Amino acid sequence: MSDSVQESKPRHEHHPHLDAKTRVVSNVDAKLANPLRGIPNEILMNEVEIFAQERGLPHLLPELKKGALVAQNADAYKQYDMFTDEDKKFLEDEVTHKWRQTGTLYYMVVMSSLAAAVQGMDEAVINGAQLFYPSQFGMDTTTSRGSWLLGVVNSAPYLCCATLSCWLTHPLNQWLGRKKTIFVTCLISFLTCIWSALTNTWWHLFIARFFLGFGIGPKSATVPVYAAECAPAPIRGALVMMWQMWTAFGIGLGDVIDLAFYFIPDSGGIRGLNWRLMLASAGIPGLIVCLQVLYAPESPRWLIGKGRYEEAFNELCRLRFSRVQAARDLYYIHILLEAENEMKKGRNRVVEMFTIPRNRNAALASWIVMFGQQFCGLNVIAYYSSNIFSQSGFSDTSALAATVGFGVLNWLFALPAVFTIDTFGRRNLLLFTFPCMAICLLITGFSFWDTFREGRIVGVAIGIYLFAITYSPGEGPVPFTYSAEVFPLYIRDIGMSFATATTWFWNFVLSITWPSLVLAFKPQGAFGWYAAWCMILWFLILLFVRETKGRTLEELDQVFSVPARVHAAYGLRQIPYGIKKFILLQNPTPEQLYQPESESEENIGPRDGAGKEARRSAAAEP
Repeated sequence: MSDSVQESKPRHEHHPHLDAKTRVVSNVDAKLANPLRGIPNEILMNEVEIFAQERGLPHLLPELKKGALVAQNADAYKQYDMFTDEDKKFLEDEVTHKWRQTGTLYYMVVMSSLAAAVQGMDEAVINGAQLFYPSQFGMDTTTSRGSWLLGVVNSAPYLCCATLSCWLTHPLNQWLGRKKTIFVTCLISFLTCIWSALTNTWWHLFIARFFLGFGIGPKSATVPVYAAECAPAPIRGALVMMWQMWTAFGIGLGDVIDLAFYFIPDSGGIRGLNWRLMLASAGIPGLIVCLQVLYAPESPRWLIGKGRYEEAFNELCRLRFSRVQAARDLYYIHILLEAENEMKKGRNRVVEMFTIPRNRNAALASWIVMFGQQFCGLNVIAYYSSNIFSQSGFSDTSALAATVGFGVLNWLFALPAVFTIDTFGRRNLLLFTFPCMAICLLITGFSFWDTFREGRIVGVAIGIYLFAITYSPGEGPVPFTYSAEVFPLYIRDIGMSFATATTWFWNFVLSITWPSLVLAFKPQGAFGWYAAWCMILWFLILLFVRETKGRTLEELDQVFSVPARVHAAYGLRQIPYGIKKFILLQNPTPEQLYQPESESEENIGPRDGAGKEARRSAAAEP
């Protein structure tokens, strides 16, 4: 038990240079990373027996004892004779064959991916519909009033997300649970998409799309958490990242549907049947998810939080191959929830997010990358690319076909992000791709000055396609992954709520202002505006966003305890270093602002936050 004794020491003994407030945060994180570390075997077994009696689980006591040992130390099954050969095989396979999982887990993965695709389709189908409904509703988009009305209608769901629906995520999850929240939000998406297709005035369409926001906001926070809480640790991070990838797939699918329904003629006295079918079609995948979620497991963590331990164990048995794995996760989740509740007592976590420098630095970095996901200009193209291509000289059908190309590239180049984000690092990816995105936006905007239609079309298409290629592996997956790992565990849910609201608020601002921005400054000025923001964001990332790749929780405390002004000065000093290395091809010595000391990862439980995989998997709980 010597390692356990070492782990049980206060973390400020390992890192005495941390300031007092950060040491408090560090010790809280140490407790939450694995509340079982350092507990002697005899005491642990006694606690398991008490737990089994209090929770009405005495029939599970043998499995719970083995599970508690593995929860405390992932290699415990190699040290105790109580583990059978079958137990050892399943526990070893978690590491050596991490993608060998139960059919129920993969059923949950398919459902979560389809829910993400619903999200993307909800956002994308308006792209093609706006080629038609403005004229039918008497909206002259060449005037200031008409352009603002177009922006208001298109941005309605994101106004709802920023002001109302994101803040309903926590009460919905507490009241209904993950599974029923997904059901309700997908049902809202289905009904509001059908409702949108039946409107005949701009204000009616605005109301319908505003209510669509109640299906978008809570779903965007709930589905990644649901996937994280059902998945085993080795693949949890990858499943959380799939939300962004399959959202991109949904955007591409929505673009394909827009093109497919373009040719539908009016029928039976129904005007605008094509754009109505576009909007209605986005609801169909939501209905499929509603039917599918009925057979999916509920989140074991939510059931345990409600005191429904027997149900939680049964769901874990569906999600895992062995009862020992289920018992391990059951006991560990219980201990972790008790530790979290104890840590939250007497603390104002919202205040501490701003008053403790370590937390404030993490929040600032998170908000920068979340803001950047919108003001890099991506959703301008995602929501308005059909208009952009049309203005450049494409016919309506060609504009929709070109939009499909953008959607496909956006999805395809999101696939490598699972590997690049941990190979090149979050900060490095952003610092490399933001200047590239700025150049692509300038190419797109400046192409509108080309007096030859063919040249203008080619320039706009190249600029937008290259933008998708550079965005998808960088600013696409980084913001949600980064935000899920930078906050200390005890304020993670609060931090992610603010981060999610940040991205939806600026999404609303971007989508409502684009039509008027184009009208006032022409496409050249509008794209130049977002190219300028890409460069501003490059500097903000350089100065205030810290690298988190491969850092443990202990190391992150050190990284974010560096004062903002010190890190900003360090960022400025990296400019001449980058010029020498990448332009002059010299070999300068890089400056090390911090050299974190990694603690041993022994005795760290299967669901803790240590290392890159576990931190990526620590998705925010709404």
